[in-house]
Amino acid sequence: MKIWERKNNTYVVEEETAQKGAEFLYNTVVGRVFLKFIFASRWFSNSLAIYQRSKMSKRKIKSFIQKYNINMEMYDEPESYKSFRDFFIRKRNVENDIAKECMKKEKLLAIADSKLQVVFLDEKSVLKIKKSTYDLKDLLQDDKLSKKYKNGVCLIYRLSLHDYHRYHFLDNGELISSKYIKGKLHTVRPISEKYNVYSKNSRVVSVLQTENFGEVIQIEVGAMLVGKMVNHECKTFSKMQEKGFFDFGGSTIVQIFEKNSIKIDADILQKNKEDTEVKVEIGMKIGEKA
Repeated sequence: MKIWERKNNTYVVEEETAQKGAEFLYNTVVGRVFLKFIFASRWFSNSLAIYQRSKMSKRKIKSFIQKYNINMEMYDEPESYKSFRDFFIRKRNVENDIAKECMKKEKLLAIADSKLQVVFLDEKSVLKIKKSTYDLKDLLQDDKLSKKYKNGVCLIYRLSLHDYHRYHFLDNGELISSKYIKGKLHTVRPISEKYNVYSKNSRVVSVLQTENFGEVIQIEVGAMLVGKMVNHECKTFSKMQEKGFFDFGGSTIVQIFEKNSIKIDADILQKNKEDTEVKVEIGMKIGEKA
């Protein structure tokens, strides 16, 4: 997959983990049977999680770091993690890395290390993401709420297995509501596009009242091998405060803004027209208040 790495203004080819296995599961008849009854199920992810939390899994850490060329300067030494799961949910001091200029109230910042895509909703609160079409009321399971966001803007943060898996609040504000929706655990890679995974997968839907961007919906979407999204308990929050993290696996965060509330940076919109995801880092400016 070709990705535009915004920080270095260059294109990179992202290597997907176990790509052949994913192609078997989603592109063959036999694979889809295994997918339906085993790999997209919660019990499979929960079973794998037992191993990821065990001391035996610690031996995977060094080879994983080498394979994906992960810069460990911002984290503890690999030997300090008791299991692969401990390493996977590793934490860094994000706030110290964000430039003071970016923290100004009108700046819209990326809330996760990820590949970013921008999608615009239509008059009927429907959004098209590559080969999938989503009705917002199905995604939110809330017809009344979905109508508020017609002609709005949707930001999709896709996290790969080797990305930092903690995510943050976009602004100062208040948590209005949070709802867990039980579902399947399909992969969020492009290969699963026709499955409408965002409205079928397990997810947490939060409504955030922010100081500078109005009411915003944030959805953390679980994926294959991700049995859990962990959100910290809070009623109010501050800009770039940690909101939570994903357990093992690649995942996606969807943010939905009301019409005319934000302006996305021109270079990101241009890459979006070229059907190219943009690699961003937490705290990177991606737009501003409209």
